Amino acid sequence: MNGKVFIVGLGLIGGSLALTIKKRHPHAKIYGYDTIKSEIDKAYNLNIIDEKATSFRQGAALADLIILSTPVLEMGELIRQLPSIDLKENVIITDTGSTKGEVMEMASELRNQGLTFIGGHPMAGSHKSGVESAKVHLFENAYYILTPDTSLGKVEELKQWLSGTNAHFLVLDTEEHDFITGVISHFPHIIAAGLVNLAKKNADKNPLVSLLAAGGFRDITRIASSNPKMWKDIVKQNRFNLVDLLNNWMTEMQNIQTVLMEDDEESIIRYFEEAKEYRDSLPVRAKGAIPSYYDLDVDVMDVPGAIATITSLLAEDSISITNLHIMEAREGLLGVLRLSFQNGKDRTLARILLEQNNYETYESV
Repeated sequence: MNGKVFIVGLGLIGGSLALTIKKRHPHAKIYGYDTIKSEIDKAYNLNIIDEKATSFRQGAALADLIILSTPVLEMGELIRQLPSIDLKENVIITDTGSTKGEVMEMASELRNQGLTFIGGHPMAGSHKSGVESAKVHLFENAYYILTPDTSLGKVEELKQWLSGTNAHFLVLDTEEHDFITGVISHFPHIIAAGLVNLAKKNADKNPLVSLLAAGGFRDITRIASSNPKMWKDIVKQNRFNLVDLLNNWMTEMQNIQTVLMEDDEESIIRYFEEAKEYRDSLPVRAKGAIPSYYDLDVDVMDVPGAIATITSLLAEDSISITNLHIMEAREGLLGVLRLSFQNGKDRTLARILLEQNNYETYESV
């Protein structure tokens, strides 16, 4: 497709979308804007955008497609400015926010003026942020949800613009989207933060809590390390769904509390069995609302250069790692080395390579 694309908010998502559009539509011109000038400069220097917009208004007036990829609360101010800008008649406006209710409500004025606004939520991400972390493959095989209030023709046009994401497009209504993401993304972040805060309070009573939380507890609460300001905005936007979910959660916890008080073994087993059955039935390799972790655990002997040997093997095969961490020490071993990868393909290649070199490896699922 030809035309001008204006991306507002040059972070991981905005930058990655720019790369996918440039690859699939090489004749399109990508303009970028961010309130932080250094991010615009980075995006331009990394060849993620073709031109720097001098202002939001200037970029919007040029565009055939406007992508708002800012935090949801900042998006409101941008949407309010759009009706006063001399936009192209057939421009498509979309966003990338993880809540849709208030965004779609704010965009109603645009629709009243005959402009096209299609809510969007690419359900992919990374544990790294910033435009320098942008990847052309970030959205591959992820679900990309659209919440349109317009003709199907415009939806298909937007899908064409975004076809380079290689994502699975799913059209939902606004309420359905916010309920589902509340259940599988927003609420788990609240619970993870609650577990960490509970551990913190109990660590004051016994310092061993912090020491022993370094293993599995740290893993199951990883998402509690997400950006607090961003999550403040998200939970505010979806607060009504989250209040209902919290009420359901408290009822569930009261039920298991009663079972424990009564020492009801059958009910305790059933509680864990039902959770295990459902969890094991979930897709293993599909991308969901919370970014997947592609970790590989490797047994490492306590000899000089052991870790360097592993990282050199991976580097020789051009397999990149995003993080490494010594998980635990065992007798006769340096420990279990946890390697983290950008995607499942890299993890699989690393596992095959290391096993060919007589290393014991373990994938978590």
